[in-house]
Amino acid sequence: MPEFLGPVAGFGVTFKAMFKKRLTEQYPEYKKPTAPRFHGRHQLNRHPDGLEKCVGCELCAWACPADAIYVEGADNTDEERYSPGERYGRVYQINYARCILCGLCIEACPTRALTMTNEYELADRTRESLIFTKDQLLAGLTEGMVDSPHAIYPGTDEGDYYRGVVTEAAPGTVRQVAVSKGEKPDETVSDGAETADDAEISAPGGAAPAGTGAEA
Repeated sequence: MPEFLGPVAGFGVTFKAMFKKRLTEQYPEYKKPTAPRFHGRHQLNRHPDGLEKCVGCELCAWACPADAIYVEGADNTDEERYSPGERYGRVYQINYARCILCGLCIEACPTRALTMTNEYELADRTRESLIFTKDQLLAGLTEGMVDSPHAIYPGTDEGDYYRGVVTEAAPGTVRQVAVSKGEKPDETVSDGAETADDAEISAPGGAAPAGTGAEA
């Protein structure tokens, strides 16, 4: 090739690129749709009646190669039930400053309680805000669900929930008092039961009610 054609050949690449379609993405004005099985933010799922699927087994935390998941399990009671089984995840945290979105925690979950959504906007200003808690990860309520804690569907057991027998909340299901979370009992839930403060005020002479351990 003659020497004077060298610059022309070099500009050929430039001219070729000038007529190509631009690849610039106008984010965040336009957000590119993700694939159906995209690995995005995690979600803790519920049963059709509102009880949580997580049983606090901590297998997801053990499977995480980045040590990004922290779980504390606790026991269910008939008075405060969050899942159909014996235990539930009382504390659930995912540190997205560590998470590599590999999905190994999803494979380890035995109850399909943990899945991944298509949400990928996880950036924030502080490290603390990148630690998502259970309240942020738990799926919202849909029609026919009652927020946990509440009693299981009458006449069923844990297996019925995972076999898909329970499809909605039992008629008349109401939310129980979440004592373990430090919430104050609701008067509507306690059916007007007298609280300790009311009993102390109503006691003659302001004396402490019997059975409180106070000295006479």
